[in-house]
Amino acid sequence: MAFAADTDIWRYQPHAEVWIILLAAIAMAWYAARIIAPKAAPVGESPFARHHKLAFVGAMVLLWVASDWPMHDISEEYLYSVHMIQHLLITLVVPPLIWAAIPEWLARLALSGDGSVGVWVRRLARPVAAGLLFNFMVAVSHIPWVVNTSVESGALHYFVHLLLFASAMAMWLPVCGPIPELHMREPGKMVYLFLMSVVPTVPGGFLTFAQGAVYSAYDHDVRLWGIGLQADQQAAGLIMKLVGGMYLWTWIGVLFFRWAGAQQRVNTQMRVVTTVPSGPIAADTRVPATSGSNGSNSTNGSR
Repeated sequence: MAFAADTDIWRYQPHAEVWIILLAAIAMAWYAARIIAPKAAPVGESPFARHHKLAFVGAMVLLWVASDWPMHDISEEYLYSVHMIQHLLITLVVPPLIWAAIPEWLARLALSGDGSVGVWVRRLARPVAAGLLFNFMVAVSHIPWVVNTSVESGALHYFVHLLLFASAMAMWLPVCGPIPELHMREPGKMVYLFLMSVVPTVPGGFLTFAQGAVYSAYDHDVRLWGIGLQADQQAAGLIMKLVGGMYLWTWIGVLFFRWAGAQQRVNTQMRVVTTVPSGPIAADTRVPATSGSNGSNSTNGSR
């Protein structure tokens, strides 16, 4: 299959589907804040705290940057390294922000009852299922046939990205989802994220050390910023291995120090509760004189 890239690299290409998705997400947030919250939010509490709002704005901005012009066009036609940055944003950065933007009361309302949505979400929240699904989608999204075909087919491209994003949402649910009982314990989260950082090193290493063109869709003469095919592939592999790995290891470090701090506080409280004074407790052994003895003494004195 022969691929040809447009020589006008910086031409503007509107992506209506991206704006439709973003506007739909904003409309859902408005509906939750204006219609649902007054009826279902806990009384006396702010339905959406400041960190919920900041996380939502951050998620929408990064989703727009990753999906719209110019990153979308550069990543799909010219530089696979930019494509890798796009993938890291929609799988490792945006999903945790979206979960952080959803308050617990709203998540419980959406997953309450025996509806199919709640059942499937709870099933996907299991670490083994979520981890396997995410890594399967990461592997599939880097198969040469899938990459080359998605460049030519917009429908396949968005379908693959949608599945990749959905699997990433499931992957992060046991780590930072809005419902605490769906979380793993802190040590389990650290092991889980470590495993998530190991699997992508396989395609990352393959890209870094490949001699020829791994994806023919990027093998053309139109080179953005003078970056050659080999350098682009190596950069993509390093971004996948190092940048993605360092990001997940940062999460692991934060979880470790938070867990260690909590353990230290618990141990300190236990020592305070169980500590017994080393010295004997002083007690007043004197017996106070009774009224009877005082009367007897006065009688004896009169005698």
